[in-house]
Amino acid sequence: MADAPQEQIAPLLNPEGWELLASLGPYNEDDALRLNASLRKAGHSPELVSAALTQSRLRTKAETKFGEFARQMIFTQAGLEQATRLTVAARHAQRFVEAGIGHVADLGCGLGADAMALASMDITVTAVEMDETTAACATMNLIPFRNATVVHADATSVSLDGIDGVWLDPARRTTSSAGTKRLWDAEDFSPPLSFVESLARSGRAVGVKMGPGMPHDSVPADCEAQWVSVAGDVTEVALWFNAVRRPGIRRAALVLGPQGAAELTSGEDFGSGPVPPVGPIEGYLYEPDGAVIRAGLVADVALELGGHLVDEHIAYICAPELRDTPFARAYRVLDVMPFNVKALKAWVKDEGIGVLDIKKRGTAVTPEELRRQLLPGGKSGGRNAARKTATLVLTRIGEDRVAISVEPVH
Repeated sequence: MADAPQEQIAPLLNPEGWELLASLGPYNEDDALRLNASLRKAGHSPELVSAALTQSRLRTKAETKFGEFARQMIFTQAGLEQATRLTVAARHAQRFVEAGIGHVADLGCGLGADAMALASMDITVTAVEMDETTAACATMNLIPFRNATVVHADATSVSLDGIDGVWLDPARRTTSSAGTKRLWDAEDFSPPLSFVESLARSGRAVGVKMGPGMPHDSVPADCEAQWVSVAGDVTEVALWFNAVRRPGIRRAALVLGPQGAAELTSGEDFGSGPVPPVGPIEGYLYEPDGAVIRAGLVADVALELGGHLVDEHIAYICAPELRDTPFARAYRVLDVMPFNVKALKAWVKDEGIGVLDIKKRGTAVTPEELRRQLLPGGKSGGRNAARKTATLVLTRIGEDRVAISVEPVH
């Protein structure tokens, strides 16, 4: 996970640098220039001031993933982008605890989020990171844990003798002077998926975090695949092998939200399972959570709701009655119209709509462009902010494109 040069971290790894960083409050972009000048005037070197302000900015950004722990951690930009949220890392670690695993190698540990979670559950952790800067960050982040050791090495070359569990978060981006670039082929990851599978064949308990867009045909046959969403954002698919794989589960959708955790599972392979009916747009329209869609469990949710798909190829569900579910967001259907820009523009005018939320699935229409065409002034808000708010769902039924006026159910 090559990232920021070592020079951006090194100035902080001494008492002066650490004390300066600890003295900074939450990062404020509007105040950054003034603070920069003030710190230099106080006698701090430009290199130290730059490093400290960069870390202050990253720490503030990291609070969404790490909460209050972010205030004591060291970050890199690319490392933070890929880092596991602590709430999710804790669930990873719990798998190893429940399997009775005592020593886990975190191969490609990045900034150490998963290693922190493992170590906090009294598991001995060997955290391995190939990038020197990132390894330095992980070392600092794991200082509170005596049972965690950071090794600066290639994950594929480290001895696993005496280690009964392995966790991997392969680097899925490359970094250059032009910035970071996402990789899509699992064999281009570092380490590649084939290496993960070779570890699983050794019989060890193996878990690996992959990007949520992983195609079903790329998921190995001998694992459990669990897609995870946090507050509606699909963050990963974790593949679990051997002792950390749950019996009878092939695919799962774990939904973490304000109301807690909910999970939907299936023992069927991808492409198998129940076939829901297809029916009219009526009553309530449900938009399944992204983890449910990725895990191929939309049909299961439709049947649970007593509903049907509006089109067999599109992940929108309709049901005549409202039912509470953590696996989909519900909308009350108000009107169904053919998709026609001129007619929709007249509808917006007649209804006095000034703020328009547009959702779409199964159509190439760009919501931002359509909003500009439909609203007076071309966008929501502004002078229209006090006017009526509406939600429009664009989709298709067979070859016909339709626009559905809906009202969110809170």
